[in-house]
Amino acid sequence: MSAPGLPRAARIGVVVGEDGAGKQTLLLQFVARRRLEGLRVAGVAEVPAPAGTCACGAHDALDLATGARFALSQDLGPGSTACNLDPGGVALACAAAQRAIESGADLVVLSKFGKLEAGHGGLCDAFGAAVAAETPVLTTLKPLMRPDWALFAGSLSDELPPSLDALEIWWRGLATTVASA
Repeated sequence: MSAPGLPRAARIGVVVGEDGAGKQTLLLQFVARRRLEGLRVAGVAEVPAPAGTCACGAHDALDLATGARFALSQDLGPGSTACNLDPGGVALACAAAQRAIESGADLVVLSKFGKLEAGHGGLCDAFGAAVAAETPVLTTLKPLMRPDWALFAGSLSDELPPSLDALEIWWRGLATTVASA
């Protein structure tokens, strides 16, 4: 249960932009601020995989509740010039986020809504768990995914520009909306 005055609404803030790494950094900055306020944050953010993990600049999912990392890419070997998404890593990250949501959270951060989620995979179950728990969600989106996002989230989302100030305004607005309801 959230402390008095904290947002408790099934609202989804979606940061839209092309710079994937920049949006993930923004999410992590926002998470750090919420933690300084003593809030419980669940979910996953995308972070670079440890050096030497894969030649293509692979990424991991960082569990924001525990600090565990899940590989999102699998190395296809020395002859490959690209990596392949590791569905097992994505499933583990989603399950970890769901467990943290079920344990109670004030905010859920889910790295992105992408092709997997548009196809009802990826982090879809974590999005659903957060909405069912009436916990605010923050995620990211590439502009070309807007039509899929609209079908997925409908009126539950607020589109945000990629700035920390915009995220802060959205967050504080949730508290105001809930307090006046």
